[in-house]
Amino acid sequence: MIAFESVGKTYPDGTVAVADFDLEIASHESVVLVGTSGSGKTTLMRMVNRMVDPTQGRVTIDGEDVAATDPVALRRSVGYVMQASGLLPHRTVLDNIATVPVLRGTGKAQAHERAAELMEVVGLEESMASRYPSQLSGGQQQRVGVARALAADPNILLMDEPFGAVDPIVRAELQTELLRLQRELRKTIVFVTHDIDEAFLVGDRVVILKPGGHIAQIGTPEQILAEPADDFVRSFVGADRAERRLHLQQVAGREVVVDASGRAAGVLEQGGTP
Repeated sequence: MIAFESVGKTYPDGTVAVADFDLEIASHESVVLVGTSGSGKTTLMRMVNRMVDPTQGRVTIDGEDVAATDPVALRRSVGYVMQASGLLPHRTVLDNIATVPVLRGTGKAQAHERAAELMEVVGLEESMASRYPSQLSGGQQQRVGVARALAADPNILLMDEPFGAVDPIVRAELQTELLRLQRELRKTIVFVTHDIDEAFLVGDRVVILKPGGHIAQIGTPEQILAEPADDFVRSFVGADRAERRLHLQQVAGREVVVDASGRAAGVLEQGGTP
């Protein structure tokens, strides 16, 4: 479990990135921090692996204060996926994925064997193992980034807008791949995004933040859509957008889900699942 206990971050120039933040994330849960620029979402996520240290409060993992943990050892035990993949340009795909296990003392042959397994897990062809990052598409680079984050088999996976730099089609593919991986691997995921639709797709719970790390609402996507906490949340999630307001319409003997503009959103199958 990850716990943020009265956490705050104020920079030397007086900028308050996070004022006073409390949150518990259960093991195997996927929690998304979502908000506009200045809401403190990335700052909060980076407190987990001590890329940022709070100026007040504490962050704990399974009850242990991360401030008491060596930051290098901590970062090697926590998976981290960033927006631009952060791959080492002079290393092959296989070597990039094997980076953390090798740094932690795993033999190169064993690390490469594990890297090859992970390539298959994230949907990369075996033939790509000897390629360099510059020879990959953006989506392929992000898949390598996810594989590298999983290489040391971490319990926690931090994802900082990991799909923000790819086109919408590839982004949708990567989101689907992440959902599949989470069903199989059951990691504890802290995911940062500014896209509420992405947040609702990948999060078991979603934390909507206002500037300064103030929590506007926490809940499942269904809870937030059904009962926005206030006008800020209602506007942020687009609760009044046509595509959010759905109803059923009989077409050729079947129930079709239609949005407020009359556009079809799907077909209602037996059992009530659209």
